[in-house]
Amino acid sequence: MTSPQHPHPGLPPSASGWAAPPQPVDLAAAATAARGRSLAPDLARGLMLLLIALANVSWWLHGVERGLTNGHPLGAEGADLGWQLFSLVAIDGRSYPLFAFLFGYGIWQLYSRQSAAGTPMREAKRLLQRRHAWMLAFGAVHALLLWFGDIVGAYGLVGLVVTWLLLQRRDRTLQITAWVLAALLLVAGLFGLLGGFLTGALSDDLSMLAVPAVPYPAGESNYLLFMLMSLGTWLVSTVGQAFVLTVPLAVVLGILAARRGLLDRPREHRALLVRIALVGIGTGWAGGALAAAQHAGLLFDPLLSWATIGLSSATGVAGGVGYAALFGLIAAAIGDRRGIVVRALSAVGKRSLSSYLLQSVLFAPVLAAWGLGLGAPLSPLAAAGFAAGVWLVTVVVALVLDLRGRRGPAEALLRRLVYGRRPVAPPTPVA
Repeated sequence: MTSPQHPHPGLPPSASGWAAPPQPVDLAAAATAARGRSLAPDLARGLMLLLIALANVSWWLHGVERGLTNGHPLGAEGADLGWQLFSLVAIDGRSYPLFAFLFGYGIWQLYSRQSAAGTPMREAKRLLQRRHAWMLAFGAVHALLLWFGDIVGAYGLVGLVVTWLLLQRRDRTLQITAWVLAALLLVAGLFGLLGGFLTGALSDDLSMLAVPAVPYPAGESNYLLFMLMSLGTWLVSTVGQAFVLTVPLAVVLGILAARRGLLDRPREHRALLVRIALVGIGTGWAGGALAAAQHAGLLFDPLLSWATIGLSSATGVAGGVGYAALFGLIAAAIGDRRGIVVRALSAVGKRSLSSYLLQSVLFAPVLAAWGLGLGAPLSPLAAAGFAAGVWLVTVVVALVLDLRGRRGPAEALLRRLVYGRRPVAPPTPVA
């Protein structure tokens, strides 16, 4: 029998008539599942999607000059530059690690429900692997049709690897993995910063480092060519995000947090969440400030955005985890007071995949050159306003679905593909 200090799921007694020998039980998973659906993860996902929209919209601005790794057009002034600098500090490189952290948290939650329901260990893992494989397929279709910056596929790819290698490992193994990944990210970031200083000092002409106005997927007026460019960009970025290590690190941290129920029981972990929020957000904003200084030309040439992306990404993981802790504290403060705003935000969180895809449905035809082409004349600040409006539309749609007791269409399709034609329970109410 596996000890409670080292829980691993095992095969429950068979329902086919014969009695199986006593099997180990995943106590942590069962405890997580028994608590039902918690507010904090859904609230965090709902607010996260606002940050995702704000981070993504700059990549839809075409016909402009930008650095290799920075979505913000160069040469902005006044309020537009102010918005870009704020976004680099607080949003860019922080929203996607938050997404990855919550994705890892969700992996353990899904596994917990399967374990508590008596699903055999191998079958529970197969269900998760099927889910992640279908997420990879969802991402490919999403990229082909609408959004070259899709991250659903990258998270599906990382989920396949993490579920295979780490899902049932001891906490100690996950902690060591997280420290190794963080150290590698930090070293790579420092080398990138050094390379930026050397490039700036030794090169007189940096114009070759700029991303030209065309070809660029958002600026392609032919939809068929856009599809090819978008899918090609996605293929490179999906593999890149898996190996750049920020997504794997955030996913591992999310699994560790879920095992402790940090967002499931935020009141019990208030002091720890406060420390995580302060240290995480402070670290994340410090790394973002470095990228902002580079974009403003205060550190070195704005074209050298790749020089700060490493440290910005590494500290962005801390910032994303800090945001998750902050949202957990907000959920703890809300308690049982569930007004329409809280319900709307949690409704988006419960339908995060549908809401994320809906953003692209609203972004692409309006901003891309093959559509209305408004991404060319739109200023950075106006684009941010448009992104906030798109997010509000997704909130309304999610709330309507929630009031009707319906899942998001993408969630319903994914569940059908993963579970087949087995009866699917209605959405779990917020506990």
